Parts: sequence; structure tokens; C-alpha cells
Amino acid sequence: MSDNPVFDRIQQELDDNPVVLFMKGTPMFPQCGFSAAVVGALTQMQVKFKGVNVLEDQEIREGIKAFSNWPTIPQFYVKGEFVGGCDIIKEMYESGELQKLLDSKGIAHAA
Repeated sequence: MSDNPVFDRIQQELDDNPVVLFMKGTPMFPQCGFSAAVVGALTQMQVKFKGVNVLEDQEIREGIKAFSNWPTIPQFYVKGEFVGGCDIIKEMYESGELQKLLDSKGIAHAA
């Protein structure tokens, strides 16, 4: 446990869920184009993931940026490891790197 309760809550989400997307909105109703783009890629690949809506929690919204040292949302994590934001995930998806990463971490997905 850290001395930052927000970091502890973020870490708990990462510990409890193999694939997590900190996003604006929900997987069923993304509320920004960048979040929607990442959800679209994950949905195409049939990856099961937990969406954390930062719009519902200002502490998480600000805390996740400090936690990852990454200034923007969405933020995508696999097995507790920060992978990237929208542009990185889109590039990885298009190049096949995202599929390779998920395979290497043992995360089920459609080809």
C-alpha cells in the first residue's frame, strides 16, 4: 500500500482485472472519440476488459495521470502494466503488435 489512497484504488483495479481501460465514459457508451477508438479496437478483437469511467471520479481522473506519468486519457493496462493511450493502442492494433502483446500475457482474444 502506498500513502496515496487514490493510487491504492487504481492498483486494486489493476490487481483485480487482467485488462483495464481508464476511459471517459463506459465501454457501452464512450464519451470521447479517443476512448471510443480504443474500445472499438478491443471490441473488434473480442478482448474482455474492465472500463473505469474517470468522468465519475475526479480523484481517479487526476490520479491515473500521476500514477502512470502519462498526461492523457484513455490509458490501457494489461496485467498491471501501462501499455499506452489512444494513438499507441491504435498503432499497435493496426500493426498486429497488440495481438502479440495480448498473446504474450495470456489474454484471450479473436485474431
